[in-house]
Amino acid sequence: WTKNATAYPSTIGLAATFDRDLAYRMGAAIGRDCRARGIHVLLGPGVNLYRSPLCGRNFEYLGEDPVLAAESVVAYIRGLQDQGVAATVKHYAVNFQEYDRHNVSSDVDERTLREVYLYAFEKAIKEAGSGAVMTAYNLINGVHASEHDWLIRDVLKGEWGFDGLVMSDWISTYSAVNAANAGLDLEMPTGKWFNRDQLVPAVKNGLVDEAVIDDKIRRLLRLMICFGWIDHPQQDDSIPLDDPQTQAVSLEVARRSCVLLKNEGGLLPLDAKKVRTLAVIGPHADKTPTCGGGSAWSEPWRTVSILEGLRRQFGAERIAHDTGIPAIDTEAIFASSRFLTPEGKPGLAAEYFDNPHWQGTPAVVRTEERLEQRWGSGEIVPGVDASTFSARWRGVIRPEESGPHLFCQWTAAPFRVTVDGNVIFDLIDGANQKEPRVTLELAAGQDVPIEILYQGRAGFNGVCVGYKRHDSRSGFQEAIQIASRADAVVFCGGFSGFNEGEGFDRSFALPQEQEELLLALSDANPNTVAVLTAGGHIDMRRWLDRVPAVLHAWYPGDSGGQAIAEILSGAVNPSGRLPISCEHKPEDRSSFESYHDSDDDKRVLLADGVFCGYRHHDRTGVAPLFPFGYGLSYTTFAYENLRCPASAEADGTIRVSVDIVNTGARAGTEVVQLYLRDEQASVPRPFKELKDYAAVTLEPGERRTVEFVLGTRALQFFCPRRRAWVAEPGRFEVQIGASATDIRLQAGFSLDES
Repeated sequence: WTKNATAYPSTIGLAATFDRDLAYRMGAAIGRDCRARGIHVLLGPGVNLYRSPLCGRNFEYLGEDPVLAAESVVAYIRGLQDQGVAATVKHYAVNFQEYDRHNVSSDVDERTLREVYLYAFEKAIKEAGSGAVMTAYNLINGVHASEHDWLIRDVLKGEWGFDGLVMSDWISTYSAVNAANAGLDLEMPTGKWFNRDQLVPAVKNGLVDEAVIDDKIRRLLRLMICFGWIDHPQQDDSIPLDDPQTQAVSLEVARRSCVLLKNEGGLLPLDAKKVRTLAVIGPHADKTPTCGGGSAWSEPWRTVSILEGLRRQFGAERIAHDTGIPAIDTEAIFASSRFLTPEGKPGLAAEYFDNPHWQGTPAVVRTEERLEQRWGSGEIVPGVDASTFSARWRGVIRPEESGPHLFCQWTAAPFRVTVDGNVIFDLIDGANQKEPRVTLELAAGQDVPIEILYQGRAGFNGVCVGYKRHDSRSGFQEAIQIASRADAVVFCGGFSGFNEGEGFDRSFALPQEQEELLLALSDANPNTVAVLTAGGHIDMRRWLDRVPAVLHAWYPGDSGGQAIAEILSGAVNPSGRLPISCEHKPEDRSSFESYHDSDDDKRVLLADGVFCGYRHHDRTGVAPLFPFGYGLSYTTFAYENLRCPASAEADGTIRVSVDIVNTGARAGTEVVQLYLRDEQASVPRPFKELKDYAAVTLEPGERRTVEFVLGTRALQFFCPRRRAWVAEPGRFEVQIGASATDIRLQAGFSLDES
């Protein structure tokens, strides 16, 4: 951990650049930051695929497509490790949700596993030479990732020839013998299982071969030797901690990652000659989130908010600002909440059980003034095991005033909050993550019962619940007045580390008060631009047709406000492309029926198989709201002269080229995407699969030829019958496009019998 460092845009934003060179530069910049601090191993990057917008860690990953994720991570790791810092590619494997991540099994067939969820890991090992791999929390087909001998020993270390280090995620080792024999080399963060007391008897009793232990030691030493850590100090004092060089990379990634989703009537870029007053409104205007929550968080040296960025671009005198939504200090709410026990005494009646299901006689019964428990990894209460306990708090709320009351929560594990018989928060029995805040109407002096249930788990524990009298619309009026007088409005909202992060899944829709504010602003001023921060797609059904322009900024890092302002003003031409498919509604996503453990059997079957993301939309005909690979520009591009041979070369290689022309009036970057269709496969294959891409920057009128070379692997699928990669002879179709639904040119070729 470091106190301050360059805070980069989220890696899903990096994926949105579709730029290998930029991925290399960001990896190298992070490596440089590590060297300045003497850090040997980076606990990243993550390559778990985006299956649903609900996953709290989507922002840490590289989108929904295995090829995009693989190409991005290879470049990133090469940049990082060229600085002498080992990468840890994670989380191996099929970790796509945060809910109950220690206990739920991702059940998947081998073909899907190989083609979709392992592909980026394989490339990270074989092509980038990642120094380390981190296992996931979840189970795969009923076996914990940290003791999955087929995934670690057979595939990773056997087939792929990985000779680096395999470490567990934090507190995700569940045995000594099974994990050791499966190939786990290092238990993190401490040796609860991998210690003398556990492993020495296992070796003496023949349960673990001594050679297995020797191999783990060799891998630790090999990592140190290969990266030169034994030969020289890791800390490079010539690199400044507050490094302008790495901050420049952060800014460039932010500029290139933002995706312009809508620009009706050419509202953007905002014309400085016409925009005399610009209203900048919303909770993220002056406090723009740099990152989602959890272990990915990095404390920046300084930040540029969207508000500050727009002041620099347009002049402070033209900017009118209001948050529109009163600031909410959840810590103050937790600390100030007042409860009564069922008997009418101050506090909550607390019961702690030494089992996870509130069964039998409580081990501890006591009264607690409020619910503000942050146990972390420490002791809960005497006599209660932190990994297998449950707790219940009961009491009464007696409001002092009538009106809307805001209820807030923070939890590290499954819990349920019931107020006046209604469940307002629920993360038990497969329930999804709900909003961290809920508003209820309460009457003064009227007692309202409240009950909180909590299920502890191994690792980190904590739960806080509080309430206060609060009208979320109380700040709307002034914001709407400002908006109505302005020439244009920039609404700044979305998610943040508070409601999107590690350890929980988020909601699909924006917080309700944000949606209401955005609708009110669009009514007050038709020239409203929505700028969103989030790790994935957001429900837009209520407001998209009311807002002429939408910019998705992901989490843009410490310089994000500057990059966003440059795009809104036209100083920078947006070039980001969606690394995900954006659905109209949750039911449109392939994972809708196979994401959360809805029946509480601790298993999720990935029933969509290889037909995930844009492949699902192609297969079902359900159109996405915004397709994979999509993004608008302030200029236009033409695709011409696709050249494709009639047949593959003898070794299966295909060489394809296409001309790209900037037909607009300003410089811009186009992302050219090559998809491939196998027309005659013996197994069901997607209608198209991304196989290559190129980000091409062109001046107005400039023409450039983009060349693609596809190897045999691009033509192959994993054959379940033969359990091998197979390229079947027959016809293939090359599709060149600007997105998964915007195919500009097509050509076919044959793969002959070899």
